Amino acid sequence: MNYVASGTPENIALAQQVNSRLRADSSYVAARAFLFRALGLGAFLCLTGAGIGAAAYGWATMNQFDTAAEKIAAAMQTALADVTLKTKGEVTLTDNTLKLEGLPKLAPGAPTPTKAQLGEQAAPASKAQVNTTFTVFKQVPYLDGQIVTGWNFKDGVEQPYQQYCYFSRRANESKGTVEIKIDLAMDGKTLPQPQKSDVNLEILARNCVWHEKG
Repeated sequence: MNYVASGTPENIALAQQVNSRLRADSSYVAARAFLFRALGLGAFLCLTGAGIGAAAYGWATMNQFDTAAEKIAAAMQTALADVTLKTKGEVTLTDNTLKLEGLPKLAPGAPTPTKAQLGEQAAPASKAQVNTTFTVFKQVPYLDGQIVTGWNFKDGVEQPYQQYCYFSRRANESKGTVEIKIDLAMDGKTLPQPQKSDVNLEILARNCVWHEKG
């Protein structure tokens, strides 16, 4: 049997191999330990970031809700400040009661239509729906005739949807009395002046009576 003596080349080579293996194993263990530490630190940082993000999101959400509530309150305050409330009233005419709802505001002493004049129960033979409109006329005497302004209203609306103004007079002709009508303006604007006309529409239109908010 052969034994390898101390200091022989075989013994030195074996020692070197053992040392190399031990260093490799030590490096492997150190690398695994570093990997686990890195994974642990990374998980800790991820969880910390997630917690900070969740807290920031919650704070932002609560702040956003507060801002939205303030905006809603401001919008409601503005809407209530600009709102117009409509009321209903009754005017007694002898034995009849006329309900005024949606009619324009009339000056004291102004004529008021009766139920019969309004014809609330009037309907066509076809039983189709009836849309009621009415016109308020303002008349201004001018020369030998008058300047008439008409305000067309829809039921329940205080502002006229259309206004027009014209000059009207009656003349006696050989065939009888005829009415001469000259359109002057529409919705507050004077109509174009005809090329062949002795009537100045701009001057006559100064006597038109337009609705105060028209």
